[in-house]
Amino acid sequence: MAEDEVNENEGVNDIDGEDDEAPKSGLKKKLLLVLLPVTLLGIGGALYFTGVIGGGEKAPIEGQEVAGETAEKEPISEEDMNAAFFALPDFIVNLSSNSGARFLKLKVQLELENEEDLPAIEAITPRVIDQFQTYLREMRVEDLRGSAGIYRLRQELLYRVNIAAHPVKVTDVLFQEMLIQ
Repeated sequence: MAEDEVNENEGVNDIDGEDDEAPKSGLKKKLLLVLLPVTLLGIGGALYFTGVIGGGEKAPIEGQEVAGETAEKEPISEEDMNAAFFALPDFIVNLSSNSGARFLKLKVQLELENEEDLPAIEAITPRVIDQFQTYLREMRVEDLRGSAGIYRLRQELLYRVNIAAHPVKVTDVLFQEMLIQ
């Protein structure tokens, strides 16, 4: 009778058409159909963006020959030739911190549109230093992390120096040295 019960159970599975292996193999096929193209696209994209395959022409490095030609410098515009630079005194500022004293040492130069603005900037240097000092003292170390933090600092200092120096136009704030201790 035990043999009859075993045969009856086998017959039930065959009648329903269910097989224990069928759902597993169907799932494997679906995963293979989805994961294989995604993986291939990922590999292809990585190879393309790294320049191994299909990358277009690369920008030549100055002085490097490309197909028999030598890359040349772009001519310096007249605006760039008229630019003037003014070095501010070094800043050493105590940063806002909950974990002990943290300091920022900053060496900055201002880029002006032309040399005629140098005397005007020299005359208002104490005002510019005051603007920078009050802003920098509120900075935290976290605010200065990464290139995004440095970019935001540059934009804020440029905004503040242009307020202090109005009507003189400062075109850029150039960091010469930055040290956080």
